[in-house]
Amino acid sequence: KSRGVYETPGGTILYEAHQQLEELILDRDTTTLKMDMGNKLAQICYEGKWFSPLREAVQAFIESTQKYVTGEVKFKLYKGNIIKAGTTSPYSLYNESIASFTTGDLYDHHDAEGFINLYGLSCKIRAMKHKELENKK
Repeated sequence: KSRGVYETPGGTILYEAHQQLEELILDRDTTTLKMDMGNKLAQICYEGKWFSPLREAVQAFIESTQKYVTGEVKFKLYKGNIIKAGTTSPYSLYNESIASFTTGDLYDHHDAEGFINLYGLSCKIRAMKHKELENKK
C-alpha cells in the first residue's frame, strides 16, 4: 500500500457538477440509497469482489439512478472554491409554480395537514405508549 495526497481539480469540479444535477433530479430516498450503494460498491472493489453478483446488482441500481441525470451546471471558481451559479435540467423535480405554493390544481395547502399528521403518526403512537407505560409504574 502507498499513501499519498492527490489533487484533481478537474475531477473535483466534475464531481460537484454531477452532485448538483443529482440533487435537482433524484428524490431524497433514491439519493440516500444511491449514497449507501456507492459506499457498498467501494467496499466491494476494495475487497477485490469485482466479479461478484452483488457488484453487478449494486452497479445496476446505481446506473438506473443515472438515466435522467443530465443538464447544465454553472460554477464560479475562485481561489480553490467552487461557487454554485445555477443548475438546470429538463428532468428537474423542482417546479417554481408548485414550489411557490400558489393556487393551482397540483398542490392543495390542505394536503399538508394530513401529510404531517400521517408522517408523524409513529412518533405520536410512541409517545402515547411511553406515557401509558409510565402511568402503570
